[in-house]
Amino acid sequence: MPFYPPFTPHFKRSFTDAIRAVASFVRIIAFVLALISTSPAVAQAPTVRELAPGVFYYFGDEAQQKSANCTWIVFKDYVLAIDANYPWGAEEIIKEIRKTTDKPVRFIFNTHYHHDHTFGNSVFADAGATIVSTQKTATEMQTLGSYEWAHGSEYSGRNMEGYRRAFPSLTFDAKLIFDDGIHRVELINMGPAHTGGDGVAYLPREKILVTGDLCVNGNPWGNNVADADADYDQWLAVLQTMAGWDVTIVIPGHGSPGTVETLRQQRLYLKDMLDQVRKGIKAGKSKQELLKEIDLSNHPVYGANQVSTTRSIGLMYDKLAGRQK
Repeated sequence: MPFYPPFTPHFKRSFTDAIRAVASFVRIIAFVLALISTSPAVAQAPTVRELAPGVFYYFGDEAQQKSANCTWIVFKDYVLAIDANYPWGAEEIIKEIRKTTDKPVRFIFNTHYHHDHTFGNSVFADAGATIVSTQKTATEMQTLGSYEWAHGSEYSGRNMEGYRRAFPSLTFDAKLIFDDGIHRVELINMGPAHTGGDGVAYLPREKILVTGDLCVNGNPWGNNVADADADYDQWLAVLQTMAGWDVTIVIPGHGSPGTVETLRQQRLYLKDMLDQVRKGIKAGKSKQELLKEIDLSNHPVYGANQVSTTRSIGLMYDKLAGRQK
């Protein structure tokens, strides 16, 4: 049975400033990505790939604001999809699902509440899907997610008019299993970590793990470390735990498919950042000093993106310094 990290008390701070900082970063990086995407030197990954019989993966397109990856599993009588993307991304994903099966999409699982994973919920709901999440994620969608929706165009880079919110109606605290004798999907609560309610999808027969944003892999954004409910130590513990599971393919929240080694590299990058920020705070250094001093370039999958790394260091400093007040 998979290990569930214990829930521990953790600090909850005002998240408005952090969210505004992330939204501003999104606007800047979206412009950069749009320029990058026009370059013939940039190789485009296939939009959809079959990972195993009846298991498919949609590669999220950052430059087109369809950023979150989506995985779907074709059961005997229905489809379970994982992460809803933005509404226009969800519309494209459903079209791709229709190319792989004519079975109805009955469930859409949100790995966490963030905009790029849940704003497309209503598109799936209109197609007949029940929205599924951990109980904590459902709560965060009603609270933290309300700010995100109110500022949706700042995150997505597109006009959100004409779309609506849709919330989970099927929730769980520890684990929820879908099994038809051919496919088995275990939805497992791993939060708090990246957010308070992180859930993952584990396919033990195919040895596939879908992590949401607990892990990303080489995409331009890096991890969002500023969430009000993020718990860095638990996040590290969760990555270590999942790296011990019987997994061959890791589907991150963003970026290309990886392996267990991807989980290990993600953990090393976050731990190095966390250790250096904590050490700097203890030494009385300012955020600006740490932004200049901390070097994470020895983690090439993540640390080479200096824009994302600088943003993460600054937001992590704000969160940790706030804990000490």
